[in-house]
Amino acid sequence: MTTPSYDDIAAHEDLLAWSRAYCKEVRREWVVDVRFDLVEWEVSTRAKRRAAALKRPKIPAAAVGTPIDWDTAEAANGRIADGRPFPATLSLTWDAFETFDRAAWESTLRHELVHLEQYQRCGTTDHGSEFKARAEELDTEVHCEAFSDPKYVLRCEACDGVVAHRYRECKLVRRAEEYRSSCCDAMLTVE
Repeated sequence: MTTPSYDDIAAHEDLLAWSRAYCKEVRREWVVDVRFDLVEWEVSTRAKRRAAALKRPKIPAAAVGTPIDWDTAEAANGRIADGRPFPATLSLTWDAFETFDRAAWESTLRHELVHLEQYQRCGTTDHGSEFKARAEELDTEVHCEAFSDPKYVLRCEACDGVVAHRYRECKLVRRAEEYRSSCCDAMLTVE
């Protein structure tokens, strides 16, 4: 498949092709130490809060900053690595792509490459100090901008301050009367 131009992305396959090509370019130009042969790509049409995500197996003994021995690494499901990182999936959110401009989408991809680099080196990833330093080197943010409005907004009844946003109905939304705001210790209202 020929990689479409950014402005010609019209389908999930186009987004995947363009994003893969961009990530390969970033790997080369910014010296990002990742293996794309161990990455699967997908597009999510359900995600509301995350612009993209790196899905990977949990490795209980892994810690950011400590290189992992992929010859002996064991996933939470008991699977033993065979000398190379377990495959990971880079999940891209279609709604975020449609909402963001090109610069924001490119930043989102660089953010995910930091996660991928950490995972392939250490067996896990987070948004801690090492992530922040590497994100700065790759000119990306630690957290992406919102691309959808929350379905529920919880406010403090006393000062009307926003206490929380929720994108789905959850215990906090259903039983808001059981909770108090941290600002005024007042009841919560749900919008």
